[in-house]
Amino acid sequence: MLKTRQCLLGIRSLLGMASRIWGFILYMLRKHLRTIIQYQTVRYDLLPLSPISRNRLNAVKRKILVLDLDETLIHSHHDGVVIDKHPVRFFVHKRPHVDFFLEVLIIFVRSPSRHLQVSQWYELVVFTASMEIYGSSVADRLDNNRGILKRRYYRQHCTLDLGSYIKDLSVVHSDLSSIVILDNSPGAYRNHPDNAIPIKSWFSDPSDTALLNLLPMLDALRFTADVRSVLSRNLHQHRLW
Repeated sequence: MLKTRQCLLGIRSLLGMASRIWGFILYMLRKHLRTIIQYQTVRYDLLPLSPISRNRLNAVKRKILVLDLDETLIHSHHDGVVIDKHPVRFFVHKRPHVDFFLEVLIIFVRSPSRHLQVSQWYELVVFTASMEIYGSSVADRLDNNRGILKRRYYRQHCTLDLGSYIKDLSVVHSDLSSIVILDNSPGAYRNHPDNAIPIKSWFSDPSDTALLNLLPMLDALRFTADVRSVLSRNLHQHRLW
């Protein structure tokens, strides 16, 4: 009787240990899968538009995409050298996939005459709260002589309110139904939350795919009559960043 009880206790102990080991294995598998999904590169194929889609685009206004710079498209730091309290040399790091992101927004198509022409998803506009001497240099590097970031707005175009720089999108265009702003700082677009796409601040993560993840949404927004009809449903996300 005693041996039987000891045997049963031994079996229960083994089963308990096996259960804990299996639970740990499942935990590690789930953690690994989450990591793979989080950092998986997004593939976005550029397919020709159908006649219906082309007609829809022709029926709506062309959209404007307002792009922030710091911690949205790039991250920079200076080497500590200052003149008149202003840094004089910056080291600028591009967010992963920013070049591809901009290239997708500016698609080159072949015309009937077989010449390459530019067909833009959006008119691209830079709007940064940084000083112009810095912001213009960063925008030049991102543009890379392609002429896609010609319209630019800087700190002097912002409104200073309670120590924060607010971006007034009506400065860019009076028709807010066609403007989208991509910015990591909700405070910068707090007067226009219905026009905003929030994005997590980027500093150094080389596996970041936030810009790639936005391409399907930006593609779809081109076909809307008023971007606010879609982006206003996204308001709960603004407080996350």
